[in-house]
Amino acid sequence: MNHNILVLIALFFLAGCQKKEKVKSGTYHQGNLTVLTDPSFLSVTEALADGYMISYPETSVKAEAMKEDLAFLELLKGNARAIVMSRELNEDEVAEYERMTHAEFLPAPFAADAVVFVVPKDSPREHISVQEIESALQSADKTLIFDGTNSSNLNFVAQKFGKKPSELQFSILNGNETIVKELAAFQDKIGVIGMNTISRPYSRRAEELREMVKILPVVDRGVSYLPAGENLTPDKYPFTRILYFLVNEQTFNIAGGLTRFASGQKGQMIVQKEGLQPYFLYPREVKMY
Repeated sequence: MNHNILVLIALFFLAGCQKKEKVKSGTYHQGNLTVLTDPSFLSVTEALADGYMISYPETSVKAEAMKEDLAFLELLKGNARAIVMSRELNEDEVAEYERMTHAEFLPAPFAADAVVFVVPKDSPREHISVQEIESALQSADKTLIFDGTNSSNLNFVAQKFGKKPSELQFSILNGNETIVKELAAFQDKIGVIGMNTISRPYSRRAEELREMVKILPVVDRGVSYLPAGENLTPDKYPFTRILYFLVNEQTFNIAGGLTRFASGQKGQMIVQKEGLQPYFLYPREVKMY
């Protein structure tokens, strides 16, 4: 009898704990969330997470770096509730997303970023064409240096040329910052990095990295484009990419709250402060007194 009472008490206690946890995880303004994001756009993801926690102090949002393809797999397996991506999913991937998450595929875009091509500061090269990039990716010289396999930079460039990463020729240094720091030792190479690595205007770290390299304008059909400002559209700078959230939640929860925040006015101001182009343009309010 005493044993049965103890069991009932234990079950009641567990049920109470589960109920409390369910309420906490079922709101957008309370709870914990880890967002998986490719290292190329870790900075803007961290900034959005910080902004969200300021708006909702009872939340804890952390951005964790993970290669893009691996993050997508974690989302499908239910090990992640939110990820940031840049490449477009193919039909099979969209179908698998909907099958595994039991939800409609609804990417939530929030910023225009870019893949940029950099050389050492003292390099005589002043620009690079789309045709040169395509040729380099087929050359045994492996002129282009990427930050690794399964990365967003490699995925996006491969997709741009209608290729699989395994069909391309390239060199590897581990990480965007590593490419910037060590590029001077490879004068005949061109680094391929995510713009958000060096775009933050008021970051001392980003400023130091910018001082180490020269960003090459990309020539497309006779027109030269730098990855900046109004050029960050797919019909201008050829390697513009749209960053978007994908979530795996059955109800409107903290992951959904973060995506809505990122597309709202506060989130878009954060994107702009990161040196990226906001996906949504909000009119600036001017008050007259």
